Parts: sequence; structure tokens; C-alpha cells
Amino acid sequence: MARDESSIGCVGVLSVGTRGGGGPGEVLIKIRGGSEAFLAWSDQPLPRGATVLVVESRGARTVDVIEWEDVLGDSPRIPGLLSLRR
Repeated sequence: MARDESSIGCVGVLSVGTRGGGGPGEVLIKIRGGSEAFLAWSDQPLPRGATVLVVESRGARTVDVIEWEDVLGDSPRIPGLLSLRR
């Protein structure tokens, strides 16, 4: 499957934490007028509920993410994900 370059630069929230090189998590991203789930890989483990930035698309609904702190409060809100934060 081709890379989904429209996901690059999107901010999302991890619904399943990543394990660094040990395995992917899952990120929900507001994209194309809705919310979509992608497999999410990161260099370091990230916890469920972390806000992340998509930095690369691997294709097949799989992306690379980094932890993202939204200091301006501009991140999109995805209903129901606030309950994931611990």
C-alpha cells in the first residue's frame, strides 16, 4: 500500500501505548473530516493517552510518531480520548 502522506504532520492521541523497538501502539488522528486509527511506531516507548505528532508514513495505515507537547493548546480534540489519560 502507498504511503499516506496526508497523515504526516497530524497530531493524535495514543489509544494503545507504543513499545519502542518492541512493537507498535495505536494512534487516533483527526484527519479527512473524521478520526482514523493507525498503527504507531516510536523510537522510545510512549504511554497510552500521550499526545503525539506523526512524522512519517510507512504505508498500510502505519506511521512513525514522536511525543508532542501542545503548549499552545491547538491540538485537535478527539471525543472520548480524555478518558485514556492517566
